Amino acid sequence: MNKVKDILAKKPKAVFTVSSDATLYQALEIMADKNIGAILVTDKNGKLTGIFSERDFARKIIIKGRDGEKTTVGEIMTTQVLYVDPETTINDCMTLMTEKKIRHLPVMDKGELVGIISIGDVVKAYCANQDSIIAEQEFQLGQLERYINQSP
Repeated sequence: MNKVKDILAKKPKAVFTVSSDATLYQALEIMADKNIGAILVTDKNGKLTGIFSERDFARKIIIKGRDGEKTTVGEIMTTQVLYVDPETTINDCMTLMTEKKIRHLPVMDKGELVGIISIGDVVKAYCANQDSIIAEQEFQLGQLERYINQSP
């Protein structure tokens, strides 16, 4: 599993979205129901316009004392959304997420929203890849040891 498309292949196909005029509580209800930490914001044509996360709620509403029942997603969503495509490598995702301190990346394919990955997805894929590399190295080492032990 080296690319974003490999992660997406193992995830449910549904991508949960809200409109920018949804209230924060409406977005949070969906996020709680679906057990997700961020939700993508799209316009009526399905175009990605932002992302709203639990972190946005904590930092922009709770700490600042704003009303979550009256505030819309569009008022506090992140509008400068970084995204990746299905061919992006897991290592590139990990680097991007670490450097930009983000936990979710939408996945766009030829301008179409096809999914979202989280830091948890990326770490899981990275660890699985490392386990595969270690297993392959152990196999090769075993083959070399057998070869050496069979030599006169």
